[in-house]
Amino acid sequence: MLVAGFAAGVLTSTVGVASLASFPVLLALGVPPVVANASNTIGLTPAGLSGSWGYREELREQPRLAWVIVVTCALGSVGGATLLLALQPGVFERVVPCLILFTCLLVGAQPAVTRWLRRRTPDAKARTFPGPVTTALWVLTGAYGGYFGAGSGVMMVAVLGFGLDLDLRVVNGLKTLAVAAANVVASVIFMVVADLDWSVVAVLALGSIGGGYVGSRIGRRLPPTMLRTLIVVAGVVAAVALA
Repeated sequence: MLVAGFAAGVLTSTVGVASLASFPVLLALGVPPVVANASNTIGLTPAGLSGSWGYREELREQPRLAWVIVVTCALGSVGGATLLLALQPGVFERVVPCLILFTCLLVGAQPAVTRWLRRRTPDAKARTFPGPVTTALWVLTGAYGGYFGAGSGVMMVAVLGFGLDLDLRVVNGLKTLAVAAANVVASVIFMVVADLDWSVVAVLALGSIGGGYVGSRIGRRLPPTMLRTLIVVAGVVAAVALA
């Protein structure tokens, strides 16, 4: 479980499918699904925080944008965490793999689509602040993060890539911050009202805090094409594993 926490932390700050490394381990150890989901969210919250610290230089390039992402994803996470506690387990299990696969398609196609749009509108200004649609999608991504979270980082990369014109290293830093914001809010709610396994939380947190920082060091050094390819591959693997 400690190794799974570290691996999930690395994935949080790189390709964004952290729960793929930790959630199946918890189920294999016999932790009930809803308890595992809530405990997993709290245990991986330190990864998002340490990963965001590792990306602090990238986040300083867009401080206003960073705060907007924190607020929108935190608000969305409240709704997602509420859904997790209110709905029966497995309500969206058939939808999640399709959603992740569609997001992978968006991440992979985004550079080509962006180049095409720029050729059509060569005088358009670079987008560095979100419009209403992008903001709404951030809230929805935060809600998904609060509800389940597997692949939420991949989704955030897709939304950021299509909604803004930023370097992928900055996008990855903002994605990690978004995951952290959603997890922090969901964790507070789960600590108050959810059934938790605190031994799971403690071991995952111990592993994930180091993994999150290590992942940020890796993510900011990977070439953009390689990082994008790894994000898509990881998302496809997550979708297949959850199908």
